[in-house]
Amino acid sequence: MGLTLVKNFLRWTRDHEWSAPAQQAVTLDNGTQVDIWDTGVIVFTPAQPNERDIILSCAVHGDETAPIEICDDLIERLRAGELETKSRVMFLIANPGAINVGRRFVEENMNRLFSGEHSQEPGLVNKERERAKQLEQYVARFFESAPNQEGQPRERLHYDMHTAIRDSAHEKFAIYPYTNGKPYKKKQLQLLHAMGVPVVLLHDGPTTTFSYFSVNEFGADAFTVELGKVRPFGQNDMSRFAQVKSMLEQLLRDTLELAPLQPEALHIYQVCRNINRTETDFELNFPNEVANFTSFPVGYELARDGETRYKVEAEGEAIVFPNAKVALGQRALLTVVPIAVDSMKLV
Repeated sequence: MGLTLVKNFLRWTRDHEWSAPAQQAVTLDNGTQVDIWDTGVIVFTPAQPNERDIILSCAVHGDETAPIEICDDLIERLRAGELETKSRVMFLIANPGAINVGRRFVEENMNRLFSGEHSQEPGLVNKERERAKQLEQYVARFFESAPNQEGQPRERLHYDMHTAIRDSAHEKFAIYPYTNGKPYKKKQLQLLHAMGVPVVLLHDGPTTTFSYFSVNEFGADAFTVELGKVRPFGQNDMSRFAQVKSMLEQLLRDTLELAPLQPEALHIYQVCRNINRTETDFELNFPNEVANFTSFPVGYELARDGETRYKVEAEGEAIVFPNAKVALGQRALLTVVPIAVDSMKLV
């Protein structure tokens, strides 16, 4: 394999449907080893890695292009030696088949297929299920192959980057997956704030998302990071992601100096309810252009699922990720309520 393949990584990923043979490793002039394990799976290992292992994933939904362009730019700068990582870092461009057709997914929403969900329905096999299973294996291989530095616990980070279908009252926000009862971490809130993501949504239980998989299986500090609205390739205003890229570059260089946690600069929401579509006769009772984090008065009917009515129950209850067209059994709406930072259990 020549460096041209790495240089044109995004093009190569888009030209391959789902998988390709692993490629021979290349060592850059600065001693960093570059390995392509599969289509959309590339690992950079510095000659003397620090104690941090980072996964940057994108395109779990194939039409969410801005995170793909962010990752491609970082990959190219690492390859060219303009950016040198001190951490082991794996880039995952998750759903190349969906990228190729310019859609959210080919057959099934991949971000509902992790933590083994890909294999829960016997006989149901499709490309997204196969790929989700492979991605789980690559995450395991990456974290478990880290060097064992005696007395130095390794820090595991996973940022799964997305853009949303609709506008949002908060352009950039992160979902902090369920921590299985463990405290939330001040440092992670500081890192998100440094990324220009001051809004954090705390999930209330296990999910089948990619970020929760890394939390649950490997104890990683992992987040689903929403960076704006879905746009086609070439139509993203990349200046809006400058702070995200700057923080990621500093994190890779190991030069990041975090500002003290300022609770007044953060907006924290707690998940209130997951509303699933269980009936063919399902509808949301607000227009499509209503933005994420819009709140409604107590008693307002948000959705109807057959004979079941879902009404606002709490003051300040707001909507996130509404989508009436999801498959039966999947989440059609999330509702959240704001909480104070000092109510969180932080370490």
